[in-house]
Amino acid sequence: MKREARISRKTEETEVEISLCIDGSGKAEISTPVGFLNHMLETVAKHSNFDIKVQAKGDVEVDFHHTVEDIGIVLGKTFLKALGEKKGIKRFASAIVPMDDALTLCSVDIGGRPYLYYNLNVNGKLGNMDVEVIEEFFRAFSYNALINLYIDGLHGKNAHHIIESAFKAFSLSLKEAVRIEGENIPSTKGVL
Repeated sequence: MKREARISRKTEETEVEISLCIDGSGKAEISTPVGFLNHMLETVAKHSNFDIKVQAKGDVEVDFHHTVEDIGIVLGKTFLKALGEKKGIKRFASAIVPMDDALTLCSVDIGGRPYLYYNLNVNGKLGNMDVEVIEEFFRAFSYNALINLYIDGLHGKNAHHIIESAFKAFSLSLKEAVRIEGENIPSTKGVL
């Protein structure tokens, strides 16, 4: 049985619908008004092997914050729902990814408690998007997926490379952490 889910969210500011199949093949159908985020979500699908479909609209005439954050919220909720009971998952994983001048570490714990550590030395814009909203995406994802998420930029100067390296490390960490390697819930508490 495939681990998959679909969730929608509509507010006065955004409208987001996401479907996710954890046991996929890396297919992406991404349509948002935030070009750089589209590229990053396609990267997540490719490197996690998740099938991800995102349809989003938002008040981008204000700025990209609401849309990017709400996509993170819905993707996190969809990920959590798709995981189900989390039986047999590896739970912990880390990846270090180089991309040209950038080197980024990402570690995850799918332990049922949200936390974000985010340390990327980036500022300015990529396209029309303020790069500060990337932290809001990861915070929204981690708090709605109920995971510990550590993203640490170890090296880099180019904002595009640093952020893409972070998304690739994030993808590889999630791919490994959701891998089934047994039948039990990986916790001394018996629940995650």
